[in-house]
Amino acid sequence: MEITTLGQTLLNLAISLGYAVVTLIVAALTLFIIDKFLYRNIDFIAEIRKGNIAASIFYSVILIFVALLVTSSIN
Repeated sequence: MEITTLGQTLLNLAISLGYAVVTLIVAALTLFIIDKFLYRNIDFIAEIRKGNIAASIFYSVILIFVALLVTSSIN
């Protein structure tokens, strides 16, 4: 049985989506662990809700850093 170009493309898409889901789950868990264990005294979500721009920037930088680490380790 021969795999066509469309079949190969769909297979590559499914593999990429699988990697994306795994990366998202690992990044979210890592962010949760960093938030709960390293920054115990700071509630970033409450600070962001209050309008603290510095907390939201810091939290987003942590998320970007975790995403970069996870994607580089998966690839």
